[in-house]
Amino acid sequence: MEIKKVAVIGGGAAGFFAAISVKENHPTHQVILFEKTSKVLSKVKVSGGGRCNVTHNCSDISDLCNAYPRGGKKLKSLFYQFSTNDTIDWFESRGVPLKTEKDGRVFPVSNNSQSITDCLINEINRLNVKLELGQTIENIEQEKIGWKLKFKDQPNQNFDAVIIATGGSPKLKGFEWLHNLGHNIIHPIPSLFTFNMPNESIIELMGLVVEKARVKIKNSKIQTQGPLLVTHWGMSGPAILKASAFGARFLSEHEYQFEIEVNWINETNTDLLFDQLQHFSQLNPHKRIGNHKVFLIPNRLWIFLLSKVEIPVEKKWNEIGKKKFRKLITILTQDNYKVSGKTTFKEEFVTCGGIDLNDINFKTMGSKKVNNLYFAGEVIDVDAITGGYNFQAAWSGGFVAGKLGSK
Repeated sequence: MEIKKVAVIGGGAAGFFAAISVKENHPTHQVILFEKTSKVLSKVKVSGGGRCNVTHNCSDISDLCNAYPRGGKKLKSLFYQFSTNDTIDWFESRGVPLKTEKDGRVFPVSNNSQSITDCLINEINRLNVKLELGQTIENIEQEKIGWKLKFKDQPNQNFDAVIIATGGSPKLKGFEWLHNLGHNIIHPIPSLFTFNMPNESIIELMGLVVEKARVKIKNSKIQTQGPLLVTHWGMSGPAILKASAFGARFLSEHEYQFEIEVNWINETNTDLLFDQLQHFSQLNPHKRIGNHKVFLIPNRLWIFLLSKVEIPVEKKWNEIGKKKFRKLITILTQDNYKVSGKTTFKEEFVTCGGIDLNDINFKTMGSKKVNNLYFAGEVIDVDAITGGYNFQAAWSGGFVAGKLGSK
């Protein structure tokens, strides 16, 4: 069999996995992995606070797909070929033991992303994948057979197949070379970010965490739930990050000026809540409301919400009338905040947008527009909520792209 030459462009999670997959599926192929910077696997190193959230322990593929605001349905065929369980098995069989935390996130037992990066680098070395750093590819041209890559500082090179794993780009210009090959590009915008609230007094409660909050973006259908963190600039935590991912396009269209409604106790039955307040009041008539709260929320938040509805903390429970009970229930379940701007979540910059999903055959990750061109990772219009899902899409996409269309 003729030895084929394959280029993988992009030295991130998807690029590494694609290069490894090519060699595992086609051992005689020559594979060169190009990275434009001097560093590889940068996101892998910083993800999960430097621990690397490898994947999410979710074996039900339908549930897994629900974590992707864009591309969930299309990813099904990928996950059937390479699932979260396959990811876990892949790393553990190569000497990286993994653990699943309470919330389903999977990390290396070492709690150090170096375990993952070392494993991937060892694999490309073992399989004789050639890694070329500092290589800027300025253009890609289709030849009669295969592709010609044009480099900034070295001669052109020809390849039989090319896998694009260049990641997301914050600007449309970053996709121009792929658009020139006939692909439709969905305008890239940020997808995973926290909410800025410079004019809201709640930021004085920075560091406060509510474990089960519900967040609704007003004037939209977007509603999420989960832990919420108050920061010195606004709000963060899984509930907020989920809302940012599912609301990415809506929030971009509104230039990140919008309102949210927070349900601090994740309960919507107001009649039930009213009964609970009345019952508590009858059992504790002479106790001060500021010192004795009904619901499992932090004390600082309870005091803050009481002040918002003008209930003095020194008031006794039997001094609070039905009207104030109703106001208290409203602030607990429909507390409104104005958001003005966003902040990137740690170093985990995620974009939605990229290659239109309709231009990709998800059984092979091959382009529908041209032959012998494949995609993996965030270069396509797929993104996920936080929790290891973006990496899972990278591992699965890289694995399938590396087959180069073979079954």
